[in-house]
Amino acid sequence: MTSKQVLPGDEIAVEEEYVAAEGTYVRDGKIYASQVGTLVLDDTECIAKVIPCNPPNILKEGDIIYLTIDDCRKTMATATAIAAEGTDRSIGSSTVATIHVSKISPDYTDNVAEEFRKGDLVRGRVISVKPSLQITTKDAHLGVIRAQCGICKTELKAKGNKNLYCPKCRRSQPRKLADDYGDVKI
Repeated sequence: MTSKQVLPGDEIAVEEEYVAAEGTYVRDGKIYASQVGTLVLDDTECIAKVIPCNPPNILKEGDIIYLTIDDCRKTMATATAIAAEGTDRSIGSSTVATIHVSKISPDYTDNVAEEFRKGDLVRGRVISVKPSLQITTKDAHLGVIRAQCGICKTELKAKGNKNLYCPKCRRSQPRKLADDYGDVKI
């Protein structure tokens, strides 16, 4: 296996010896680099590929991500993915996500508005990226990690394992809370 740094357009191999893989393209029987990165010529598999130095943060199933709730309907919430756990890079794929009512809590829920509200910051796990980004919050460590009062915009405090209250308005609201609500640094 050989590896060296290449630039887009660099001739890296010929089709007679290697099969073009990710980060490459073929023209007139020759394989060229299509991106900046490290060339990997795998002699056992006969594959030529270029691995980027700084790959984009593409979401995949199982990733833990942070989202803001954009809208709640009876059976589904829509949200915008803002960050992925364990990486400093912004998300390089679609950031519009949905959370179906059946994927919110292990307990029975028939109304998304009882679990999430517009503007809530949520930690979720990616369960599907195709055809659309779909999220679950069923685990104890997943769910709302920060919320504000709908009236005075004061940050809500946890009251038990499923309720939030506003210290200013004295209102109480149910949510699907993560086990570390209010103690999260993104």
